[in-house]
Amino acid sequence: MQRAARMKRELKMLSENPPFGISCWPKEDKIDLLEAQIVGGEGTPYEKGIFKLEIQLPERYPFEPPKVRFVTQIYHPNIDNGGRICLDTLKMPPKGAWKPCLNISTVLTSIQLLMAEPNPEDPLMTDISNEYKYNKTVFIHHAQQSTQKYAIQTNVKNENCGLEEEENKNKKRKRLEDKTTTDDAKRVKPMEEVTNITRS
Repeated sequence: MQRAARMKRELKMLSENPPFGISCWPKEDKIDLLEAQIVGGEGTPYEKGIFKLEIQLPERYPFEPPKVRFVTQIYHPNIDNGGRICLDTLKMPPKGAWKPCLNISTVLTSIQLLMAEPNPEDPLMTDISNEYKYNKTVFIHHAQQSTQKYAIQTNVKNENCGLEEEENKNKKRKRLEDKTTTDDAKRVKPMEEVTNITRS
């Protein structure tokens, strides 16, 4: 009951005043399962990418932290291939920093900040962490490639699908107009012939 009341307030806040570049909503109208999107920050390797996340709320929320994972693949030292995130805010003390006064908006903002400023000292992906520390140019290149493939490519595809759909609608509309014009011409022609015969 407490979780439901709390989430109702949080979702209202996220809907009316979301953090910049962040959106969140219930999945299939379930109060304990949410979906979120984070837009990659400007000047980061994730710029222009749209990253989808899934949020599960435990029964004891907010006394326990939510479980958050990336659905969209991301190249990052603190996020593994399964989308799991290494972040203090998502862990209980003493190893973590979760507090009941925190909320979903705070968590998503912290993840957004982690995307902009990785923590290579506490990695989930050791190879990527070493790359970030010792060869940042290569890391940025790989992260940009991953963003283009997984977080931007889908957006482009959806836009193209929308353009194709609109083009098909225009073609159908033109065929219908042409057909209407042809039918009108067929109806007008006999009238012209009758007029010519009468004049003769």
